[in-house]
Amino acid sequence: MFGRLMPTEGKFFDLFNQHAALCVKGAHEMVGLMTNFDDLENRTHAIESLEKQADKITYACVDMLHKTFITPIDRDDIHKLITRMDDILDLMEDAAQTVSLYDLKAVTPEAKRLAELCLACCEKVQAAVGLLHNMDNSRKIVAICEEIDRLESDADHVMRAAMSKLFRDEPDVRNLIKLKAIYEILETVTDRCEDVANIIEGIIVENA
Repeated sequence: MFGRLMPTEGKFFDLFNQHAALCVKGAHEMVGLMTNFDDLENRTHAIESLEKQADKITYACVDMLHKTFITPIDRDDIHKLITRMDDILDLMEDAAQTVSLYDLKAVTPEAKRLAELCLACCEKVQAAVGLLHNMDNSRKIVAICEEIDRLESDADHVMRAAMSKLFRDEPDVRNLIKLKAIYEILETVTDRCEDVANIIEGIIVENA
């Protein structure tokens, strides 16, 4: 009797999907920012706004977790998934604010490429999360997670090449420090996407 009166599942998957969509929007803004600094203020403001929206979704998800008696997947997995997804937009906000605070003057092809890989990873995260409500999708989900792993490896290669070029060719030490920080943040975005993929793969193993 008591169990029937308690909330059962909640709309966790809806919240995951909403959050993933914001990550994709943020990544689009990041690509635009790393392509052209002319609209830096508006791009940064847009990413900050998306990050705040994502924070509200994360809070709503965690709050629902506390109030829900029976969850569709493991409670710890829900918490890890939504908080790790939230890290993605936090880092994109960090990247945008760092560009602004450091007063970078020029876009580099390496920063743009890393931003493009961030976008590709976020799109794959959105695709995987969108299928997570049905464990019949397990093979498709695992395949998407493998693509995220590949994209993260691509970002590692771009990062190493960018650092090599930076230390070899950049004469201005201050500019070197600024660009190094940007590259590192963008590459870490792909790391967090890979973390999300690993969590999702764990959920599949537990539930498929």
